[in-house]
Amino acid sequence: MVINLSEKYSLISNWVSELRNVEVQGDRMRFRRNLERIGEAIAYEISKTLPFEEKEIQTPLGTATCKLLKDQPVLATILRAGLPLHQGLLNAFDRADNAFISAYRKHHKDGSFEISLDYISCPDMENRVVIISDPMLATGSSLVKTIHFLKEEGRPKEIHIVAAIACTVGIEYVKREEPSVTIWCGDIDDELTAKGYIVPGLGDAGDLAFGTKVQM
Repeated sequence: MVINLSEKYSLISNWVSELRNVEVQGDRMRFRRNLERIGEAIAYEISKTLPFEEKEIQTPLGTATCKLLKDQPVLATILRAGLPLHQGLLNAFDRADNAFISAYRKHHKDGSFEISLDYISCPDMENRVVIISDPMLATGSSLVKTIHFLKEEGRPKEIHIVAAIACTVGIEYVKREEPSVTIWCGDIDDELTAKGYIVPGLGDAGDLAFGTKVQM
């Protein structure tokens, strides 16, 4: 299942437009905060799909029956670009367990690249709801490798992917390799360059959030 949240009118479209806007992108704090706010909003949408249970809560004046999240999810993110989006999810699921994966594009002289995964830190994944954040779902290769990496630590009950902007090429690849996942995105673009960048996209989310890096 793919949910494009820009198909409905909401503040998510405003935040995505600022992420794309070259006149706004120079403000790194604003860029990170917009990713964070998108994460918060999508966390709210995901929460509607999760199981809740009723519990009696004592107030100063009596007893209230409240609906509480039954189980805490695992929030996973791909370093480094995913950190602001992850923080937004964590603001909402503030008791969640967390997982961190180091994945990057290892570029070659001919312009091609491969996805390198060097590090993972995560809790037990067995029968858990896992929410993976990556602001740009471009080719989908890093996400698929990340999912395979995480599954080595246990078989999740559900996997949700959260992206600010996704590309149809990457969505199709992820759905082909992992058909049971649910993809939540702020918007969807159709074009992907030969170097794996989304068009019109927004550029390099990691660089815009944290500064330019040396190509590896």
